[in-house]
Amino acid sequence: MAERRASDVFVECLEAEGVQYVFGIPGEETLDLNESLSRSSVRFVPVRHEQAAAYMADMYGRLTGRAGVCLGTLGPGALNLVTAVADAFLDRAPLVALTGQGDLERMHKESHQYIDLVDVMRPITKWNASLTSPRIIPEVVRKAFKVAEAQKPGSTHIELPEDVMGAMLDAGPLPVRRTLRRPEPSAPELLKGAETIRRALRPVVLAGNGVARVGAAPALREFARSTGIPVAETFMGKGLIDDDDPMALGTVGLQDRDYALAGFEQADVVITVGYDLVEHAPSHWNPHADKTIVCIDTVSPEVDEHFMTEVDLIGDMYHVLLRLAEECRDVPFTVPQDSRRLTELVRGRFEAGRDDDSFPAQPPRVLWELRAALARDDILISDVGLHKLWIGRMFPAYEPNTVLIANGLAGMGFALPCAIAAKLVHPERNVVTVAGDGGFLMNCQELETAVRLGTPVVNVVWENCQYGSIVWKQDKRFGHHFGVDFTNPDFVALAESFGCAGLRCESADDIGRHLEHALTLERPSLIVVPIDYSVDVALSEQLGAETVAT
Repeated sequence: MAERRASDVFVECLEAEGVQYVFGIPGEETLDLNESLSRSSVRFVPVRHEQAAAYMADMYGRLTGRAGVCLGTLGPGALNLVTAVADAFLDRAPLVALTGQGDLERMHKESHQYIDLVDVMRPITKWNASLTSPRIIPEVVRKAFKVAEAQKPGSTHIELPEDVMGAMLDAGPLPVRRTLRRPEPSAPELLKGAETIRRALRPVVLAGNGVARVGAAPALREFARSTGIPVAETFMGKGLIDDDDPMALGTVGLQDRDYALAGFEQADVVITVGYDLVEHAPSHWNPHADKTIVCIDTVSPEVDEHFMTEVDLIGDMYHVLLRLAEECRDVPFTVPQDSRRLTELVRGRFEAGRDDDSFPAQPPRVLWELRAALARDDILISDVGLHKLWIGRMFPAYEPNTVLIANGLAGMGFALPCAIAAKLVHPERNVVTVAGDGGFLMNCQELETAVRLGTPVVNVVWENCQYGSIVWKQDKRFGHHFGVDFTNPDFVALAESFGCAGLRCESADDIGRHLEHALTLERPSLIVVPIDYSVDVALSEQLGAETVAT
């Protein structure tokens, strides 16, 4: 065995895991690690804020299924990672966070920039540990990636003390990366699930992010086609079933009447597939706790008084769905016409937006122009704010992982860094973000990163000089709003100062023209759309009060 620096062994372990990128900001305590990265096949991507690094790793993990990696130094650098690490934890995106730390010998006392990072990260990671000895590097790295990528995936964290990473050691063979095994339900369990579905009078499927995470959307579509059981999607499940498919009931979860108009009120059996309670509580679709529930997922479901499952089919969702499709093929159901009411209402409002020339623009017009400009497999990434509700409610999606919404932690500033990562993963696709003027400025510094990397993402900023979702909620509850107004920089000049193309819409017709132009550019761009939020996203007269936060 050859004696090597611990940081070199650590980076070789990253290479063994197939890591392509490490997103982050170097620090004094990570000098050895960055030097080792400079001699490796791993590409280090410097960013302008550590939160953006973790969001990039988050999106890389969502789109590839392999853990994205982010890096911060000790103290403030590590703490800047926290919001996006928590986002990956609740949105179930595989991510490994690396943080520098001072020498082991000063961890027991008050010390410059020392924070107990393992304690900080404990509530927002699936597993985290301090690398207390160079000899444990291979097993710690292997465990961090294995746990992050195992279902349900999420974030893990490794703390890297400076003296440990600079130490020398005799390193043996590195562990080989292994494919995760997905178990399958037993034959009796599958038959019980099939029999429960076959006996149903009005079954319905509620599909969530877990389906896209494991690539089971084709099997879900085959199940719906074979059985005639319609499918409603959560915000993070958009595109699991083609929006034009007659089996599609639309995106549910924004309001208390969503589920009734999508047929849940009359349904006797609800089949949840990859559904996650962090998006929307089951009390909204099972208020009387009287539905028979068949749960299809990768891990055993959470316990909730409104989510007491009759059958749990845990394991390979693709296989389970195809088996159930085969078992239930001879008793096809017919989609009740009244369960299409939500889809028909939302689609009608969306189509009407095509001819809305009012300005500042109303959201349906902007969404219609975005859908017209993008191909079926192009990627739209939503930031967090009132626009997220509009996108979740109304924007048609045709394929999984093409409309990406943060709906677990739901932190502002998500879209731009995630778009950069999405473009690195899918350079052949157009990538567009939609952000409010509040959320966009939270990570706007990453325009420089996008320019430097040559990732021509298009950023559409809806400008109204307010925190729009809070205005909406305050007005509905109190009849007025407070503490939500602000001013903006000249967004066009800001974009141009970073080397991006900057465009401002002066009429509704400018939206489509500017989008068409921006999508031809080989550099990042920003389009400002003055927005009129006076139209009610909730369509409250038809759909009732909202039930989710932005």
